Amino acid sequence: MFILSANDIATLETYLQSQGWLTNRERISQVSVPGEGNMNYVLRITTQDRSFIVKQSRGYVEKYPHVSAPADRVLMEGAFYQTTNVDPLIADFTPDLIGLDPVNNIMALEDLGAASDFIYLYNSSRALEISQVSQLTDFLSTLHTRFSCVSPADSLKNNAMRALNHQHIFEYPFMKENGFDLDTVQPGLQAVATVYKNDNELKTQAAHLGQTYLSDGKSLLHGDFYPGSWLDTTQGIKIIDPEFCFYGPAEFDLGVMIAHLHLAGQRKIIVDFTLDRYNLINQIDYFTLNQFVGIEIIRRLIGLAQLPMQRTLQQKQELLRFARTLILPHTSAD
Repeated sequence: MFILSANDIATLETYLQSQGWLTNRERISQVSVPGEGNMNYVLRITTQDRSFIVKQSRGYVEKYPHVSAPADRVLMEGAFYQTTNVDPLIADFTPDLIGLDPVNNIMALEDLGAASDFIYLYNSSRALEISQVSQLTDFLSTLHTRFSCVSPADSLKNNAMRALNHQHIFEYPFMKENGFDLDTVQPGLQAVATVYKNDNELKTQAAHLGQTYLSDGKSLLHGDFYPGSWLDTTQGIKIIDPEFCFYGPAEFDLGVMIAHLHLAGQRKIIVDFTLDRYNLINQIDYFTLNQFVGIEIIRRLIGLAQLPMQRTLQQKQELLRFARTLILPHTSAD
């Protein structure tokens, strides 16, 4: 298998030419890392005339090499782009696919240029603009309705990545012994988390919701629709990293988005606007939606996939209590 590396430009050049992604006359002038990736190994290739992105998925998470992950996940991302580029709105929001190498799990994509994600929202008083929320919501509602399918193709079920995500969302945060000391994130967080790890009613409902997540649905989902997948570019907002895509309940994607609006401290008017705008296009099951919102908040606070957010322990406790009421609306935390 060919392994992408920024350290051997000559070998990289030969590989890219063999794939037809680089002409025989082109020469690489620079190789750089376009941003801090979590899942995959990503490079920006610059020649005398242009630049593009190459991405390789391996049998582990790039940021956490001890965490196993399906090695062919980049091919799923490629399948998402190939499927959705027939819709002008979705195609406008996503990078163009240049090519796929299924043998080596490598993909070449359009370079979106100078861009930054929306991770800053977690530690900023800045609010999303209504125009930005409109674009994000329209992308999601269009994706869910335009590609709705009662019997989706096996190629987009993405069962392996779904199983990985299921473990990290619905199981890992509730395990009493999972090898992750939350006090290394913030002193006192482990004790806060223990309350939820011992909450059998919550864990039962989380397990039930996890089965809903694993069940096939009619909507094509992005699968990881949070600020790290939203790019602010000179061409406007772009959406990246749909490697967790699958056919499932639309409320999961929307729930992840709403959860991160809460985690980022966005105003209630922004949350309400998002829900109202989405509901104009695609009817929401609010009970299921709220449960997915709650579970995403919990897993981001006491799971492995931590966010770069500065919150006091009390603020995190308040968010966790709020999340529990969304999952179990007819009960209260002790």
